[in-house]
Amino acid sequence: MSLDKKGRPTVMKAIRQHEFGGTEVLRYEDAPIPEVKKGEVLVKVKSIGLNPPDWYLRDGYKMLPPEWQPKVPFPIILGTDISGVIVEVDEDVKEFLIGDEVYSMVRFPSYGPSQAYAEYVSVPVSELALKPKNIDFIQAAAAPMSLLTAWQFLIDLGHNEPNPLQPNQHVPVPLAGKKVLINGAGGGVGHFVVQLAKWKGAHVIAVASGKQESILREIGADVFIDYTKNTPENMVSDIDLVVDCVGGSTTGRFLKTLKKGGALFPIFPLGFSGADEAKKLGVTVSATQVRSNGSQLSELADLIDNGTIKVIIDSVFPLSDARNAHERAAEGHIQGKIALTV
Repeated sequence: MSLDKKGRPTVMKAIRQHEFGGTEVLRYEDAPIPEVKKGEVLVKVKSIGLNPPDWYLRDGYKMLPPEWQPKVPFPIILGTDISGVIVEVDEDVKEFLIGDEVYSMVRFPSYGPSQAYAEYVSVPVSELALKPKNIDFIQAAAAPMSLLTAWQFLIDLGHNEPNPLQPNQHVPVPLAGKKVLINGAGGGVGHFVVQLAKWKGAHVIAVASGKQESILREIGADVFIDYTKNTPENMVSDIDLVVDCVGGSTTGRFLKTLKKGGALFPIFPLGFSGADEAKKLGVTVSATQVRSNGSQLSELADLIDNGTIKVIIDSVFPLSDARNAHERAAEGHIQGKIALTV
């Protein structure tokens, strides 16, 4: 084992890729342990949460126009969401100590050699929070991106970064007493949107497959629609807000369910083509792009610890088995989140 001047290891295991492609490009191999820069800590990773940008980046963001596709410096390490224990802090870091249990969404959106699918990751302290005490490392790693997405769409944006697909800043809407429909309610972002909307006093209509019904009712759904048996947009009307966690080109079908002055929030807005129709109906269509935010994660840790938010786990794989984790994701119908353990 190679050691540095202080006798610490310099090599770790990580999942790296040297080209874009399917799950076969994910390689479990040696990589250098990242160096801690100014304002950073080094985290020994216990668990990693998977998110759609992981597989989008793995295959080179094929769904984007060529000019938007990233030019990355291979080899890269995928992933953003981690939980673990701090093992080193930069000398100017005062907020965290060696031994602190933490969680984070690391450097999103970006890519490079120090990301989440690894035994160690360097993290800027601005993106870090103490791990919620009442859940394990797996649940903590599964939360950051999905929970921050739900929070920034619904509660508090917390940043000024524009969404490249819309000129205006995203603005959350008041939820108390409102009828809110959540499509894809059983998935990573969806199950958090259900809980936050319920917490804020909304009447929650959850759309998912039938196997998700009992868990979604347990976490706050007032009404459940099984999309495998019913067409949700034909079953509801006079809705104040639709959060479409599936998004894409089919989002426009929900416009007719909304009342005048209502809002449609597609979590994945690429491909939406109903802007003219929305304008005619007096409906706001708005999205944002999630950004790392340690202070929001700290606030969310309190909501997890007091039981307001539960983190649901679909499945767990060892880091070395990241290919199978990505294959599980490709099957769809995910209940909550997929995680890796280190």
